[in-house]
Amino acid sequence: MQRVTITLDDDLLADIDRLVERRGYQGRSEAIRDLARSGLAEAAAAEGETGPCVAALVYIYDHAARELSRRLTTAFHEHHKLTLTTLHVHLDHGSCMEVSVLKGDEAAVRGMAERVIAERGVRHGRAVVIPMRDGEAGDGHHHHDHDHPGAHPPDAPPD
Repeated sequence: MQRVTITLDDDLLADIDRLVERRGYQGRSEAIRDLARSGLAEAAAAEGETGPCVAALVYIYDHAARELSRRLTTAFHEHHKLTLTTLHVHLDHGSCMEVSVLKGDEAAVRGMAERVIAERGVRHGRAVVIPMRDGEAGDGHHHHDHDHPGAHPPDAPPD
């Protein structure tokens, strides 16, 4: 990690300090790093750059909408290599929410998310896309040397 010196006007620094306080950052550097990563990812997407990513696609839909379940199932089957898992929740008599975890090339993931959100009967949807750096885009089944709290019972073998 490198140390850099930047100059910020008083109002911008005050905004950063409020963000640090609201989100519970340990300091300004962490907040500025997160803001820089977010801005760089947004700029790359706007310029058409793509690469590996993970995403959470969240959408609410009318489960009684004509043929919607079939159309959604078809969309996910056509993009089965992008879908890691989906959680389905019944919200009320007529509404369901699904959260799908996606992984793949950013252009393909965004394209699939846009297709699902645009389906007639989908009332609201949003995709949170997180670009992955080199070395983060493995197959998801590799072993690693850190623990995930609560991930394994004490006597269970690791994944």
